[in-house]
Amino acid sequence: MSEAIAPRPNYWRISGRALVFVWFFLGGIGHFILTKTFVSVVPPYVPFPLEMVYFTGVCEIAGALALLYKPLRRIAGLCLIALSICVTPVHIQMLIDGERYQALGPIVLWVRLLMQPILIWIIWFSTRRAPPSQTAPAQP
Repeated sequence: MSEAIAPRPNYWRISGRALVFVWFFLGGIGHFILTKTFVSVVPPYVPFPLEMVYFTGVCEIAGALALLYKPLRRIAGLCLIALSICVTPVHIQMLIDGERYQALGPIVLWVRLLMQPILIWIIWFSTRRAPPSQTAPAQP
């Protein structure tokens, strides 16, 4: 007689999702609390900067909340990856206009830009479908 063994949770993936949730949930709220600051960093070629800040804030909050509901987790991860890619030009523009952001300094501006691929990888890793070895019960 064999009993099905429940798969062990992957604490790295859970930790990644927690980080992604906090990052986007708090970041999304920031769009509504620090609106003027967010509008000030929108590149000049982006139309309707105020509306775009509100829109991306809603997207960040919705994406973070969708991570909590397992059936939506994978699509939420893909959407948050797309959003992260779409806002990367903001980080590039801030580097180009570095003199406007002297309070942050060049190191912070570079770290922000270099963190984007790391954040994207964490989103992908923590929201992708679990490999079969993590979902299927062990066979006797």
